Amino acid sequence: MSQFVCYNGEFIPADKPIFYGTNRAFRYGDGLFETMRAMGTSTPFLNQHIERLKNSASILQFEIPENYTVLFFQKQITRLLNANKYFNGSKIRLSVFRKDGGNYLPHSNKIDYYIEATPLETNNFSLNAKGLIIVLFNEWKKPVNELSGLKTSNSLLYVKAASYAQSLKIDDCLLLNQFGNIIESSSSNLFVFTNNNLLTPSLTDGCLNGVMRQIIIQLALKEKITVYDDACITENDILNADEVFLTNAINGIRWVVAFKNRRYFCKIAKRLSAALENLSTL
Repeated sequence: MSQFVCYNGEFIPADKPIFYGTNRAFRYGDGLFETMRAMGTSTPFLNQHIERLKNSASILQFEIPENYTVLFFQKQITRLLNANKYFNGSKIRLSVFRKDGGNYLPHSNKIDYYIEATPLETNNFSLNAKGLIIVLFNEWKKPVNELSGLKTSNSLLYVKAASYAQSLKIDDCLLLNQFGNIIESSSSNLFVFTNNNLLTPSLTDGCLNGVMRQIIIQLALKEKITVYDDACITENDILNADEVFLTNAINGIRWVVAFKNRRYFCKIAKRLSAALENLSTL
């Protein structure tokens, strides 16, 4: 945890209580959040994160002030990193939630925001040296609706899936939607390379609309890789793939070495990871 946090523009010691029991994110999961990597005191891809945040806020009818721009949040993040003396890689979490008041029906759609920073071991995105081992999580299935692609304060499905993977001493697990299609992992979007094509589950299948997912699709197209971003992925697709990798805004790309008895390469993952590192340091 950082030494200071930012709450509505005020920098407060991290160990000082801020919220009351009436906080709507606590009571109802009535909030959104973005996690992103800072490099030094800059935040690559912040534009995409704020765009997603505002699109999600519109769906939930949050009232985001007009002055809450990318530049506004970059200044807040930079001030927080300087206050904490975090000058290498950091994980930034920006949360927004409806102001206190009401039961299920809120008294107001106005929002509060909260920013915290956690230092990371590395400054840049880098591909994992050791491939991940993953399994399928089918105890709970993710419903497909307008909320499926949002990063909301209700993350119980991901908590359950991550706990399941940990109980098996496995790196991560793959999640199913209500139709039985594989859509993502407990903390990442999913990519499958097969027959010289790069596949990723369709947003209409209920996967998170990840910022890093968007970036990897763009990088792959620049690398002249054929991309299908509307795929319906089954277990057989995973078992027959040449490569499988996971993406998120903190780790970039993480390649998978094993699923059940199948073993994978990481040639495309390495190529895209190098392109990502070049892009993020421009």
